[in-house]
Amino acid sequence: MTAEKYAASVAKRVKCSRAKRQEIRQQLLSDFTAAKEQGSTEEEIISQMGDITELAKEFNDTLPKSEHQKYLRDKIIRIAIPVVSVFLVLAFFLYQMIPRTADIEDSRIFQKAKVEAKMKETIKLFNDGDSDALCADTIPQMLPYLSDKAIKKTKAQFTDDWGECLSFGTAYITELIQMRKHLAVGEITVTYENISVTYRLTYDRDMKLAGIYIR
Repeated sequence: MTAEKYAASVAKRVKCSRAKRQEIRQQLLSDFTAAKEQGSTEEEIISQMGDITELAKEFNDTLPKSEHQKYLRDKIIRIAIPVVSVFLVLAFFLYQMIPRTADIEDSRIFQKAKVEAKMKETIKLFNDGDSDALCADTIPQMLPYLSDKAIKKTKAQFTDDWGECLSFGTAYITELIQMRKHLAVGEITVTYENISVTYRLTYDRDMKLAGIYIR
């Protein structure tokens, strides 16, 4: 073992502040230098200084209480920093997961008039049962819910005969932001001959249908 490694190993085991630990290391190296000048080899010096653990214990026993307190403080800080860092990352992640709404008029991605026109276009395709056109203009996750069978099943949950579409109500549209994704979410009530239903339609930033809910 070299003098440098021996001094570092002893200092590492002393429960004190970083500055004091560096001081002890330098003190031991100075002792090595002095002993070498008198003709001793590193092996002989290490043998005279004794076991690393025992020498570190001697330092610990003679250190003032303030140094032990600094050691505990530094240890707590070393433990706390990664814990706090993980907490902050987790908090940021959770914050990003919480959906936030914004006024569609202030959106830099969506235009209210275009979203409303897209909503009416989607509803017309739904009214016509045009599954192919709907599936061509939606995200992949929505495809199972826009098949011919799925559309008929959805309509049948309300009534077997909706009748002709008579009118559209006022469209209420907002921007939804979640995990850095921007969505346009709109609700509109549509009156048919035999029923009135409210559509909630969601579109991604490419104006692809990303959600449909009817009540």
